[in-house]
Amino acid sequence: MDHSAPFGPLDFQLVLLRRMADHRPELVEEARRALGADAARMREANRRWQAMARSPRGRGALARYRSALGPPPEVEPRRIGDLACESLRWPVPLWPGLRFEVLASAGGGPGGRAVFNEWLVRAPGEPGPVLGGTGDLTPWSATVDEVARAFAPARLLPGTAPTRMRLAFTDPADGAERVADFTWGLLQQVD
Repeated sequence: MDHSAPFGPLDFQLVLLRRMADHRPELVEEARRALGADAARMREANRRWQAMARSPRGRGALARYRSALGPPPEVEPRRIGDLACESLRWPVPLWPGLRFEVLASAGGGPGGRAVFNEWLVRAPGEPGPVLGGTGDLTPWSATVDEVARAFAPARLLPGTAPTRMRLAFTDPADGAERVADFTWGLLQQVD
C-alpha cells in the first residue's frame, strides 16, 4: 500500500465505513467490496485519518475535509439559533442520495473555522424515506434529522463514540420508548 498517496474520497468513505463496522459489519463488508477495497486498505485509511486528526501540526477539521474531498460543491449559509454558520456538503458515491455535511462557523479565527457537526444528510431535492413506524427504520435508510422529524418529539442522547449519536423516541405502534443508533448521522440500528 502506498502510504504517500493522497488521501482522497475513496479513503474518506472507508473511514466512514470503519466506524459503522461496529454496528453493521455485514453492510460494511458489502460496501467495502463495492468500493474495491480490502480490509487492510480500510484499516490504513482509518489510521491515516486518525493520525491527521491527532497530529499536533495537523490542520483544522475543515481543512482536513477539504484536503480529502476537494472544494465542497454545495455551500450555503445557515443559522442555528443566534449562531451564523455555513453548511458545506460533498457527494458520497457510496450513498448517492446523501451528502457529507460539515457545519462550520461563518468567520475564521487564528486556528481556522470551528466545525460544529460532521455527518451524512439527505441531498437537497432527494426524497427521504417514508417513516410511518419503527418497521421502516432499516439500517442505512435514514438520517438523524429524518428520524427525529418522523418520530417527534425525539430526544438526542449522548453517543458512545465521537461520531455516534443516539435518538430516543416513542414507538407510535405500542407506545414503547425506542433508541436509534447513528454513526456519522446514518441510522445503524433501533433497539
